[in-house]
Amino acid sequence: MTIFSPNGRRRSALAACAGLLLAAAVGSTPAAMAATDAPAQAQAQAADGDAAARIAWWRKARFGMFIHWGLYAIPGKGEWVQFDKQIPVTEYAKLADQFKPDHFDPDAWAQLAKSAGMKYMVFTSRHHDGFAMFDDGDNPYSSTKAAAHRDFVADYVKAARKAGMGVGLYYSPLDWRFPGYFFPELYRDNAEAMRAQYHRQVEKLLSNYGKIDVLWFDGGEADWLSFAGEWSIGEWKKRPWGTHYKGGFDWQHDKVESMMRRLQPNVLVNGRADMKEDFHSREGDGALGDFDNQHPWELCTTIAGAWGYQPDMQPKPLKHYIQLLANVAGRDGNLLLNVGPAPDGRIDAAQADRLREIGAWLRKYGESIYDTRGGPFLPGAWGASTHRGKTVYVHALNWTGDKLALPAIPARVVRASVLGGGAAKVEQSAHGIEVTVPLAARNDIDTVVALQLDTPAEGLTPVR
Repeated sequence: MTIFSPNGRRRSALAACAGLLLAAAVGSTPAAMAATDAPAQAQAQAADGDAAARIAWWRKARFGMFIHWGLYAIPGKGEWVQFDKQIPVTEYAKLADQFKPDHFDPDAWAQLAKSAGMKYMVFTSRHHDGFAMFDDGDNPYSSTKAAAHRDFVADYVKAARKAGMGVGLYYSPLDWRFPGYFFPELYRDNAEAMRAQYHRQVEKLLSNYGKIDVLWFDGGEADWLSFAGEWSIGEWKKRPWGTHYKGGFDWQHDKVESMMRRLQPNVLVNGRADMKEDFHSREGDGALGDFDNQHPWELCTTIAGAWGYQPDMQPKPLKHYIQLLANVAGRDGNLLLNVGPAPDGRIDAAQADRLREIGAWLRKYGESIYDTRGGPFLPGAWGASTHRGKTVYVHALNWTGDKLALPAIPARVVRASVLGGGAAKVEQSAHGIEVTVPLAARNDIDTVVALQLDTPAEGLTPVR
């Protein structure tokens, strides 16, 4: 990931970037390629009919698996280890000689995602360290040319597709090996070489691996050049909020967007490159945010620790993930839950067990999550709600008394029941709805009450 530390907060490690820059300057970077500047295309949500059609499956899916895996798994200190520890580019590159995962089994990954109740997957094809996990032709800094001699993207795509999962690829336009990322004005030729690599690699990813359902950008915004700051007389200062990059370098995302829509018309893209987004990314548990049913969005977070591998990171209790999933769906978003496999390719056993437990819960209560929309009862301390057709699913996460008080809606509740078994009593008036569930029928993790209405819930205005 680009702009957040493992706990989800924005990084402030910019003071250290000069050290990595010097290391990058003595390392090897791809040759510069001529390119012409073009006006940057402002980020905006795609509003055309095709956008609504292509994102329909994703909205129904609700739950996916994120996988961060690469050279950074070897030190076991997270995906930002190169920058955090200021490892010189040439030293870090030697990890490619050690990256020979003897337990890499993408089918096992896909089956784990499936058993967790996930419907799509997103895999890091290339992170900020620049190491390509795919066949990038003559590029020596890639998995097919290094010790592994494998195209990990090809193997992952094949396994995910065989398991019936939506296929997503993460890609970082920025590359720490390029001084032009840190100083796009001073090292313009180098920045343009980084841009040429970005255009070339995205074209390969969209051309060589069949249908790609999601292209998950990270670090492609012009405002994040030089880590969203400016250098002046040896001092780095963060740009004030709302102030944008005004330099002369341009990622030329418009050219990538045109190419993308030509090669993969139905691929979904998030909002971390300056092009029309199909969905917005929120990052970390703390970024859950509020209800939004106007703009598709996704919360990405880790099951434990950093995004990249850290040994012996224990997952939180099952309750945490179920309530997070209910809160995300109740706010009308998707949840993308990350795992970071070990250097040998295996996912931590405790984390895998927790994922299977989530899947067991979804096999019992999944109708309240999949193919639903958030509301009509807006989230609160009590929990959240989802709906499909004439059914509203009330996710009661916190009982503070004998009854759960909900606001009034212009529809009549004709029947109520507790998913998984049990009776629910409903008292409805012009002032609101009160739901009562006997203690024996309540679930400490999530008591899901299904309310059958006399009219479709999608026509109701969300209320708090």
